[in-house]
Amino acid sequence: MRPAPRWLKLGLAWTFGLLLLWQGWYVGWVVWWKWVDPGITSFQSQRLHELRQKNPQAELKRIWVPYEKISVQLKRAVIAAEDDRFIDHEGFDWEGMQKALEKNRRKGRVVAGGSTISQQLAKNLLLSPSRSVLRKGEEAIITLWLELLWDKPRILEVYLNEVEWGEGIFGAEAAARHYFGVSAGQLNAAQAARLAVMLPAPRRYEKNPYSAYINGRTQLILGRMADVEVPR
Repeated sequence: MRPAPRWLKLGLAWTFGLLLLWQGWYVGWVVWWKWVDPGITSFQSQRLHELRQKNPQAELKRIWVPYEKISVQLKRAVIAAEDDRFIDHEGFDWEGMQKALEKNRRKGRVVAGGSTISQQLAKNLLLSPSRSVLRKGEEAIITLWLELLWDKPRILEVYLNEVEWGEGIFGAEAAARHYFGVSAGQLNAAQAARLAVMLPAPRRYEKNPYSAYINGRTQLILGRMADVEVPR
């Protein structure tokens, strides 16, 4: 059997080296953000660009607050609504993914995602909102690093401070002030549940946050919240 050509070996070596550098860039940010609160994320930068196409003076509404100053009700509500196995899984909820696939198959279109809080955070921090196979692969790798290098309170803290809650509205503090005129630490159970229900499509739901659908989902999440364990 003839040995592989030298050019092929060099090509494979360069490809492997570039992949290592690429992943090293992601890991570096994950390590840095373990200790330092993130600034504007990749996802937020894209949203800001979209806003400034309409209004060049547009700015995002985002105010960082530490984990202990975020209402425990909001933590419970978001876990209940988005990822009820958050405490137990290591980044991926395989059972939730299977249920989402079955639901999408029955509906004939994508109506459920099955992504965990950790996966959503990986996307928001470093990736685009596209749905390509490559982006999902990158998301999975970053999710593994987040779960390996951070604890659950840090993952939830950063998620709650960076997630989108409306047009140009990011994080629990900005959302609490915008929708209810209170701080993130003052949110009651009903307010927290309503905010959590908005997360799958915040820019659509903010147009009518008291619709029949939102009201019904809010009551459902309120009923689940008492059983939710919050990371400490």
